[in-house]
Amino acid sequence: MKIKFGCDLIELKPTKILAVAKNYVKHINELKLSMPSEPKIFLKPPSSLVGNNGVVIIPGASKQVDYEVELAAIIRERCWKVSKEEALDYVLGFTVFNDITARDIQAREMKEGMPWDIAKGFNTFAPIGPEIITVENVDCNNLNIWLKVNGEMKQNSNTKNMIFSVEDLISYLSNIMTLEPLDIIATGTPEGVGSIKAGDSIESGIEGIGILKFKIEDEK
Repeated sequence: MKIKFGCDLIELKPTKILAVAKNYVKHINELKLSMPSEPKIFLKPPSSLVGNNGVVIIPGASKQVDYEVELAAIIRERCWKVSKEEALDYVLGFTVFNDITARDIQAREMKEGMPWDIAKGFNTFAPIGPEIITVENVDCNNLNIWLKVNGEMKQNSNTKNMIFSVEDLISYLSNIMTLEPLDIIATGTPEGVGSIKAGDSIESGIEGIGILKFKIEDEK
């Protein structure tokens, strides 16, 4: 898929999408989860990406699909064992991301002690956009972040409420695996997550970056 970057459209083809669970205290509390001692990471497949003004498809296998607005960092160049202090040097920029989740499937996976690969991995479960804004143009750890469903505010927070900062996450992840150009790090969602249904229109916004828009349809 293509995404706007400056005056150009670039092909966004990450080798991996790394997503962070439990990175806002109020979101942890609303789901009645335990507090993390270190970042909790899961993977979404690149095949789940869909661009701005796209369509998220609710799969027939799920009866509860949720939205989760997030700030995403796009990696600029290959990095390995990066310190927190140098982490932002390896970031191309930031954009808006939505970690769509089949919550009923996730509950089953958690009960069985399984990773969330299915719940998070359906096609179209990773809307992203509308554009990538460079590091120097935003304060990534102090941005208002919000989501509306059919014009009604559902999530409203600020990235300063993240438990682990963008720099924390990049350093942590790069000490586990090599981060490649255009890899995506989705930094977690604030409180207010809820379900979506066919016909809904979603607006996910982050201060200084823009508004990611998409519609919801049932699987044909």
